[in-house]
Amino acid sequence: MKKSILRSKVIKIFIKHKLSKKHSEICADYLIKAELVGAKSHGLTRLKMYCQRIQKKLINPKPKIKIRKISSSITHIDADNSIGFVSADVGISQAIKNAKQTGIGLVGIKRSGHFGLSSFYAEQAVKKKLIVFCFTNAPPALAPYGAKKSLFGTNPICFGVPTGKIPFILDASTSIINRGKIRHANKLGEKIPYGVALDKSGKITINPKKALQGTQLPIAGFKGSGLAWMVDILSGVLTGSSHGGKTKDPFDDFSGPQNVGHLFITIDPKVFVGKNFMKEIKRNINIVKRLPKAKGFSSILYPGERKNSLYKKNLKKDISIPQKILKEMNELNVI
Repeated sequence: MKKSILRSKVIKIFIKHKLSKKHSEICADYLIKAELVGAKSHGLTRLKMYCQRIQKKLINPKPKIKIRKISSSITHIDADNSIGFVSADVGISQAIKNAKQTGIGLVGIKRSGHFGLSSFYAEQAVKKKLIVFCFTNAPPALAPYGAKKSLFGTNPICFGVPTGKIPFILDASTSIINRGKIRHANKLGEKIPYGVALDKSGKITINPKKALQGTQLPIAGFKGSGLAWMVDILSGVLTGSSHGGKTKDPFDDFSGPQNVGHLFITIDPKVFVGKNFMKEIKRNINIVKRLPKAKGFSSILYPGERKNSLYKKNLKKDISIPQKILKEMNELNVI
C-alpha cells in the first residue's frame, strides 16, 4: 500500500476513535515509521490494541497533559492517560528545550502508555545536536535473575548522539528480543528464535504463544536483569508511575490504564568540550571502523546505521501489510 494512502487511513482510524487531528497524525507517523525501519512488531500490528484501549476508556483520547516546570532543566509531566506517542512527543520536546536553555534536560512522565520505539524520540534530540537517553518501563515479561516468575518489563534502554551524518542510536530491550516480536510472531503463526524465552514450565520454547505464557530471557544473564531493574526504577519509581510488576499489559489487561513511565535525559555536548565534540565523535567512530574486520564482515557498523539504511530503502517502496492486519483495519470500518 502506498504510504500516503496508508497514513491517511490510519489517521482516520484514530480520528474515529476521538483523537484530535494533530494527535492522530503523530500516532500514524510513528506507526508507519516503525514499518519503514523494519520494526513491524511496533507498527500496524499494534493499531487494534490502541483502539481497543481507547474504546474501553483506558487511553484518554482527549488528555489534558500537565507540564510542571521544577527548574529550568527539570520537568515533570502528568500525561492524563494519553496514548504514549503523544505524551512522549510532548516530553522529548520539553527535554530538548530544557537542554538548549541550560545544557541539560531531565523530563519524567507519568500516567502514560506504550510509546512505540524509543529511537523515535532519540532521533528528535539528536537532530538538535544533543546527546540523549530514553527510558521506559513495560509490563511483566522478564523474571529477575534467580526468580522463576516474570516481574520486569523488557524495559528498553536508548542512547543517541549526533555524528554529523547518520545518528548513532542504540535502542535495545533488556530481553534478548523485544516482546513485540513475540506477539507479532504469534499473530502471524510464526516461530520465535531458539533460546529467547521459556514456557511456563521453565523449558526453552520456540512457540510464541507458550513464550507469552512463560517468561523471556534477559540479555547477558544477571547483568540484563540488573539493567531491566534499573529502568524500572528510573521510569517507574522516579517518575511516580507503576513499577515492580504493576504496569498493565496493553494487550491482555483491561482492568485499568497502564500508567507507564518514561524518562528523557538530554545533554548539550558543548557544555564540556565546545565545538570540539563533533570533531572528536567523528574521530572516535573512524577509529572503530578502521579496525581489522573479523571473518565474514565487510564493514563495522555503529548502532543506527543498519536501521537508517533500511529506512531509506523502504521509503522507495510501498508498505506490505499482512492480510490479518488488513482484516483488523477493515474491522475498524476504515478500509
